[in-house]
Amino acid sequence: MAQNNQKPQTIQQKREQDYREHVEQVTPKYNLPYQMVKAFVVGGIICVIGQCILNYATNKMGLDKETAGSWCSMLLVLASVLLTGFNLYPKLVEWGGGGALVPITGFANSIASAAIEYQKEGQVFGIGCKIFTIAGPVILFGIVTSWGLGLIYWALKMFGVL
Repeated sequence: MAQNNQKPQTIQQKREQDYREHVEQVTPKYNLPYQMVKAFVVGGIICVIGQCILNYATNKMGLDKETAGSWCSMLLVLASVLLTGFNLYPKLVEWGGGGALVPITGFANSIASAAIEYQKEGQVFGIGCKIFTIAGPVILFGIVTSWGLGLIYWALKMFGVL
């Protein structure tokens, strides 16, 4: 009877060992310094493009800094959405990692990719319900945090601290 109890344990141990070996084989291996350089380059290029838009809008078009910043944000979001629609931005993210995901373009990509993915389910139940699956928590956290900080600022102003 003791032999029957040991056999399943041996099989279980073999399964666990096979699973560990499989995980080791399929887990991608990354060169961290190389990935960091690629992320720096991609994020830097996106930021340089944004700075060029800002400079052009302020110096050549004569816009004030606030309006130029709004145009810069809108153009970067538009470029990200178009590149996502043509399936180019996901390739940029795959190569550049966090450098492509961190700026405003990454946020626009997360919204556009969800809309593209769920468009086949319809306008309301597909795009309307699923468009904010990734970006929704970020938006919610931003709104709640800004409201809370605004309340603290208002209270500090009321008591004459600021």
